[in-house]
Amino acid sequence: MKTTYTNIEDLPLTLKAREAAEVLRISKSKVYELARTESFPAVRIGKRVVIPRDKLIQWMNDQAEVSE
Repeated sequence: MKTTYTNIEDLPLTLKAREAAEVLRISKSKVYELARTESFPAVRIGKRVVIPRDKLIQWMNDQAEVSE
């Protein structure tokens, strides 16, 4: 099931890998790859990987600053 979000506030507080992939416009497997890095804000809950919305936004902003 694909949900369309119109603004950041519509996103859930934590995103599943699939939802983060849709937001970032990358594959779900790339999200899992990023989740294995230290800088990406993924949280493991058992076998699940969730990404806090606010931390994901901050991570994206940090990545934009690095590439400037």
